[in-house]
Amino acid sequence: MQGSSPLFRRSEPEDSAAGYTAAKHGVVGLMRYYARTLAEKNVRVNTVHPCGVATPMLQNEQMEQFIAEFPEWGDYLQTPIPVPTIEPADITEAMIYLCGQSGRYVTGVTLPVDAGFSVK
Repeated sequence: MQGSSPLFRRSEPEDSAAGYTAAKHGVVGLMRYYARTLAEKNVRVNTVHPCGVATPMLQNEQMEQFIAEFPEWGDYLQTPIPVPTIEPADITEAMIYLCGQSGRYVTGVTLPVDAGFSVK
């Protein structure tokens, strides 16, 4: 593969995601620990796992350059539900559910709001 970024020299996007994967599993482990520990105090703990969200973190010149240099990442990041990114309001709605009355019995879950990315 071409490109100068030392983090993304592997042939497949999945090969470059070890640090991200380890960090995400760590967050999930902490969430489950606190969900179990704090449940008796009626404190709920969950995590929301989005795909790409339409924010400046993804919609910027550097990301456009990166995708131009490594087009396989554009394909890798595509979700089964064909949307380029989801809107911040979609994450807000998930948080309102989890924090509101309707989610009062939900704790210790990882909620994917990812247009099907986690099942591809």
